[in-house]
Amino acid sequence: MSVDLNGIGPGQVNTQRTTADKSSSSQGTQPASSEQAKTQAQSARGESVSLSNQAKNLKQLEQKLGDYPEMDDDRIAEIRSALENGTYKIDAEKLAQKMLEMDESIFG
Repeated sequence: MSVDLNGIGPGQVNTQRTTADKSSSSQGTQPASSEQAKTQAQSARGESVSLSNQAKNLKQLEQKLGDYPEMDDDRIAEIRSALENGTYKIDAEKLAQKMLEMDESIFG
């Protein structure tokens, strides 16, 4: 199946431009980088962003948490060794209590 595109003219194609495209094309023939276009578009609209103290604190906490490994390799090695030696003890009451707490948090 073939499609004949010879009859399509510029008036038949969706040629809408964004505000940033219009401002960069009206500046002349000098191409502007996308970073400059974004900066100019934002300054033209007068947009600014300010973060609350709580948001700043959350960002700092996120960065600190990123420094910690997801797994504690030393603790994993300790448990693995205890399992191999047969010295790993399970507290049944503590396990049951944690299971009940988890069930309550899920189902209410």
